[in-house]
Amino acid sequence: MTSRLLGAALVLGLLSAIGPFAIDMYLPALPTIKESLHTDVDMVQMSLMAFFISLGIGQLVYGPLSDMVGRKPPIYFGLVVFALGSVGCALAPDIHTLIAFRFVQGLGACAGMVVPRAIVRDMHTGHDAARLMSLLMLVFSVSPILAPLTGSLVIRLASWRGIFWTVTGAAVFGVILASTVLKETRPREMRVASNVRTALDAYVTLLKDRHYLGLVFICSFGVASFFAYLANSSFVLIDHYGLSPTLYSVAFSINAVSFIGAAQFTGKLGARYGLSRLVRTAVVGYAVTMVALLLLNLAGINQLGVLMALLFVGYGFLGLVIPSSAVLALEEHGKIAGTASALLGTMQFVTGACVIAVIGRFIDSTARPMVAGIAVCSVVALVLAQKTLRDKRYLVAESAAAD
Repeated sequence: MTSRLLGAALVLGLLSAIGPFAIDMYLPALPTIKESLHTDVDMVQMSLMAFFISLGIGQLVYGPLSDMVGRKPPIYFGLVVFALGSVGCALAPDIHTLIAFRFVQGLGACAGMVVPRAIVRDMHTGHDAARLMSLLMLVFSVSPILAPLTGSLVIRLASWRGIFWTVTGAAVFGVILASTVLKETRPREMRVASNVRTALDAYVTLLKDRHYLGLVFICSFGVASFFAYLANSSFVLIDHYGLSPTLYSVAFSINAVSFIGAAQFTGKLGARYGLSRLVRTAVVGYAVTMVALLLLNLAGINQLGVLMALLFVGYGFLGLVIPSSAVLALEEHGKIAGTASALLGTMQFVTGACVIAVIGRFIDSTARPMVAGIAVCSVVALVLAQKTLRDKRYLVAESAAAD
């Protein structure tokens, strides 16, 4: 069982990481792109937000499509679109063209985000699903850990445009991996009942499920708080604190290690204490840590060491929240796992894009807007977790786990 989980996690994690690789590898280049294309911070961040928005919108199509035609065809199509968008970004003569092709790139990348989650639900439920999801995130960690370092190296050797040629190559590798290793987990007999009408009905069912939506938004505000860091950290750490792109990449990777490392304990902790209790407890730790960081910043304590230490602790807690809440959200919707995964992913990226846009209105060349945005998201996730996970079904499950 363990070897099979590891094999599935390796394939699904690498496919899932291609899109985020295009985000994380891109981050050290943001200040350089601003100078190269003669634009401002808002427009450069718009290129990142366009990618997030298209990631969110596209998942609404890929999820139901994977229920109708199987899991593999949407992955192939998405990787081809991603590659074409990447080539367009590499050749972009101005910021507006870059933004447009980043949107196209995101429409392709979202296939690798939504379909692997549905495959996890096809294969397992409960604690086994949590274990597989956490293992997938371990492989997925290659992006936030290595991508910024790779990006800074590529910038040094081939300018920021080289980043997009690199991710084009990653998309080609993804097609080869999907065609030779990935197995179809959506049998033909299960696809017969899936069509456009049932997809729309499924979305209506999900949007009426307050419990599902509560879990989706716990996950979404957790992810949005990390997106706030993604969009602003290069300007804060490079421009405000004076780090080089390479040192910035190291700092970014440290927080990613905390997030991914903690995620590996979700299976064991969920089996022992129950996934709902795990989410409720971890989100408290996350909110307390991030609010403390904001209060220290407001008090004038603005040292880089304090910022990095508390982000490291906070994102460790977040690493327990996100995979666990995602598994709980999909738990009761196995028959429409692709659609449920799509709506989950869409809300994550739309929420993240909105948070980035709001924080962008308050940019003042300090860390405060970023820190405030992260803290607010953590508090919203905390309130949602306390309201959503106080349910008899979870109390019974937690008692059984304790026994």
